[in-house]
Amino acid sequence: MTSISKPGLRPANPNFSSGPCAKRPGWSLQALEKAALGRSHRAKIGKTKLEQAIDLTREILKVPADYRIGIVPASDTGAVEMALWSLLGQRGVDMVAWESFGAGWITDVVKQLKLADVRKFEASYGELPDLTKIDFDRDVVFTWNGTTSGVRVANGDFIPADRQGLTICDATSAAFAQNLDFPKLDVVTFSWQKVLGGEGAHGMLILSPRAVERLESYKPAWPLPKIFRLTSNGKLIEGIFKGETINTPSMLAVEDYLDALLWAKSIGGLEGLMARADANFAVIDRFVAESAWAGHLAVEPATRSNTSVCLSIVDPEFQALDADAQATFAKGMVAALDKEGVAYDIGAYRDAPSGLRIWAGATVEASDLQALMPWLDWAFASQKAALKAAA
Repeated sequence: MTSISKPGLRPANPNFSSGPCAKRPGWSLQALEKAALGRSHRAKIGKTKLEQAIDLTREILKVPADYRIGIVPASDTGAVEMALWSLLGQRGVDMVAWESFGAGWITDVVKQLKLADVRKFEASYGELPDLTKIDFDRDVVFTWNGTTSGVRVANGDFIPADRQGLTICDATSAAFAQNLDFPKLDVVTFSWQKVLGGEGAHGMLILSPRAVERLESYKPAWPLPKIFRLTSNGKLIEGIFKGETINTPSMLAVEDYLDALLWAKSIGGLEGLMARADANFAVIDRFVAESAWAGHLAVEPATRSNTSVCLSIVDPEFQALDADAQATFAKGMVAALDKEGVAYDIGAYRDAPSGLRIWAGATVEASDLQALMPWLDWAFASQKAALKAAA
């Protein structure tokens, strides 16, 4: 088999996983030296740090002053499930999905909550459903950025200001990289390990006044486990939104989130974070524009994610392969890049079309993505040469 020349430059940081994502530039364990380890999260030092995490989240994301922000268990998944189980059932719900996590929320609502009045709006990987068909007099559940498809909503213009229902938005790979339109959103969830590169385990739940009103006026027909309860005696448990977490948080993870938030503030807050993600996406976008074999999975340019960038392989010989052979080819590329130590964890999500998924969030350096692009060509050429040799 012909040997394919390897590029001379390697990324300084090969961590391009879509979650947990790369740590901020310059991060080290020394950033966690002031963690409140061995202390109660209810003690003054622990509660102060939790309150600081909430306050910095509000400042950097520009969350309206009358919205509540809480730290909750079980990452973004826990935050979304709390919203679904606590808020849905008062009226019909429109479920909107175009990738695996949105599809998962549909499954939970239909098969676990067993709601009767559910409408589903779904699209295949790479596309958005017809958002004009959504009825916002009903509750609506959707992801802002499809982590496993690389498809996002361009903005919140499709959501009316005078809606009657609640909008529940899974924003886990959008928060801190895309401009969330909070007045159009009643519930926003995300986790620490995405755009800011924090540690896993904890989620964030942001509630509008309309969502709080629903919680205090509507009681679901099903029992709620303690880990999901946001109200007591018909009133919001305000302490949850002041750092009094439902269960014990990791103060080490809290310290890491604080470090990430302070870094975000130091680079210009939300604008600085979005600019870094946009610049990172631009590196990949230029590569795709010049490539004979790589394409964007997201069909419409306006809907292409600037964080979870999903690439398809458009080479005719690859397209002629059956699904199993395509999967083997793409996995071979990923394995070769991993073995060379130039890119870790960039395979497409297991339910998505065979291809690559490269994280381009704010903690990634554009210079590392620039160094990676020639390696993508190398990995593709190597796999194609191996395919021809085996024919």
